[in-house]
Amino acid sequence: MVKERCTSADCRLCEFLDSKPELETSFNREPKQSVKCGFGKKGVCCRLCSNGPCRITPKSPRGVCGADADTIVARNFLRNVAAGAACYLHVVENTANNLREAGLGNYATELKGLEMLDELAELFDVEAEDVNEKAVQVAEKVLADLYKPRYKKMELVEKLAYSPRLKKWKELDIIPGGAKSEVFDALVKTSTNLSSDPVDMLMHVLNLGISTGLYGLHMTNLLNDVMLGEPEITQDKVGFKVVDEDYINIVVTGHQHTMIAHLQDALITEEATKMAQDVGAKGFKIVGSTCVGQDLQLRGAHYKDVFAGHAGNNYTSEALLATGGIDLVISEFNCTIPGLELVAEKYQVKMIAIDDVAKKTTAEMLKFDPAKAPEITDKLIKAAVESYQNRRSKIEIDIPKDHGYDDVVTGVSEKSLRKFLGGNYKALIDLIASGKIKGVAAVVGCSNLTAKGHDVFSVGLTKELIKRDILVLSAGCTTGGLENCGLVSPSAAKLAGDNLREVCEELGIPPVLNFGPCLSIGRVEEVAVELAKALDVDLPQLPAVLSAPQWLEEQALADGAFGLALGLPLHLALPPFVTGSEIIVDTLTKNLPEITGGQLIIDTEIESAADKLEEIILDRRSGLGL
Repeated sequence: MVKERCTSADCRLCEFLDSKPELETSFNREPKQSVKCGFGKKGVCCRLCSNGPCRITPKSPRGVCGADADTIVARNFLRNVAAGAACYLHVVENTANNLREAGLGNYATELKGLEMLDELAELFDVEAEDVNEKAVQVAEKVLADLYKPRYKKMELVEKLAYSPRLKKWKELDIIPGGAKSEVFDALVKTSTNLSSDPVDMLMHVLNLGISTGLYGLHMTNLLNDVMLGEPEITQDKVGFKVVDEDYINIVVTGHQHTMIAHLQDALITEEATKMAQDVGAKGFKIVGSTCVGQDLQLRGAHYKDVFAGHAGNNYTSEALLATGGIDLVISEFNCTIPGLELVAEKYQVKMIAIDDVAKKTTAEMLKFDPAKAPEITDKLIKAAVESYQNRRSKIEIDIPKDHGYDDVVTGVSEKSLRKFLGGNYKALIDLIASGKIKGVAAVVGCSNLTAKGHDVFSVGLTKELIKRDILVLSAGCTTGGLENCGLVSPSAAKLAGDNLREVCEELGIPPVLNFGPCLSIGRVEEVAVELAKALDVDLPQLPAVLSAPQWLEEQALADGAFGLALGLPLHLALPPFVTGSEIIVDTLTKNLPEITGGQLIIDTEIESAADKLEEIILDRRSGLGL
């Protein structure tokens, strides 16, 4: 019997969905797609040429061209990672360009993180005194690296990487050349009748992981800090309760926060507020959704007036529109799932795309150009007002005000955490050394509907880890789920083991520290670097593990490649379409510890996955003499 709806760890969300039987969402579609292609799951289907698609079986161990399972799986995997790396590089490229244009005076937005600008200028040997010139030169350093040819190594890697890792990467010859060129040649390498060497392709995966992590994640965070303000630890509301029907509500989906820098400031001006009041609303609010909502939440201390709070992650967004309280969706990158279009049409929500990579069929295209930001902002505000006027009298407002929490701790970054701890990481290290905190687990990444249901594995694994006195750091859509299930509120301390509970209650913190969007996986890994530096060890020696239990997309695979290049153990609850190759599986799960120190762990069950992660942490503690 086919189940009617995918389940979720967020019970109130389930109740809300069940109250709308006429609403079609991903939760209804998932059961109808539950029978998966066995060849696709193993990665042994090849459709690179017209002789295919070829599918590898015991009776047909090679495709028409002669490619075996190892070659086909490696090609597919490298293509997946290259696509994921390309997505993140698109984000950092646009972010650096926006900073550059702001410095040149072409983007009418205030730089809010001048301390971070000074830090980057010093790190990159930029000598300019003028703030704007400094911003231009910092941005151009990043862009120059992205655009290098493949035969020229990216210069900033030397300045951004932890020195023991840099040495290891040089030994392995996986320091990336120009990041975009590396992606380009990954596609060339995996095209028809080119590379057949699975090991070489896996090394290219690690290479792409480095540019993804250092540039797509870490550098984007730092450039965002310059433009949008650095995170500050605070508390905020989450869930559908953040939607206030008295306002004109805008949802932005994606990852490119700097694209709305002008808009978010303009929405709280007297002129904009009057426009809203003229049609009966109190003003404008941006309702957080997907990773850009997490980024707004992370920097919420700077955006108290315009930011309503974070409503939920990627697979919560369809239900969010069904509250009737949203008037405009602006898409600028991924996590804008196609199903949103159906719900937007049903609830008469206007959709506008500002980056053509996130153009939806039913959305108007209004391509972002920093030089035209005031003009674009004006059009977006007018579109929101018009949508509010057209729809509010026709659409039922049904906002579950009991969905979510009022006291989620947010604004955690590698710097704000250090400040909270007293200026260095000694307090955290002392807690780990004493055993009050057994170790650190980063539970990060996406949300999907297939690893036991929406957020079910992420929430279950997190509960298992904190119960074992393991502090959890979270980033990405994973965090949206953990927030809406109460694990990022101080009261979650009662779910932790006795030792971790005592620490949390004394400090007034939850056992899950919320670092914000998936980009902040780079911040979580910076925390690991800070700990390693303080202990004078390399990353593989730390009692620290990674898990992306509900990874969803190619970007997550590129994130994972960075974690493996850093030498960290990485757990996934769903295999990344590689199990058709013994060489690939053995290399990632058995041989990688001898190569980078990292290790891929596939475990589809919550408790046994927690057992394995705890065992690694205990082993690392033993190695450090703890």
